[in-house]
Amino acid sequence: MRDFHAIINELKLFLADGKKIKILDKDVANLLDISQSKFATIKKRNVIPYENILVFCKHEGRSCCEVFFEKK
Repeated sequence: MRDFHAIINELKLFLADGKKIKILDKDVANLLDISQSKFATIKKRNVIPYENILVFCKHEGRSCCEVFFEKK
């Protein structure tokens, strides 16, 4: 299973959609429907927001396995 930073990087890759653009933490916070201050706190504490990620995956039709686990 991926750690917090790897999961956030996976979400940033999703947001970038293959383009060479810089995705910020605030963009990920918006994607997960979390305030920027709450996202900063969970990032500092290294806490994965499972519920928010699962809701995002359901909304986008993505498998949560793609976010939480590395491809083999």
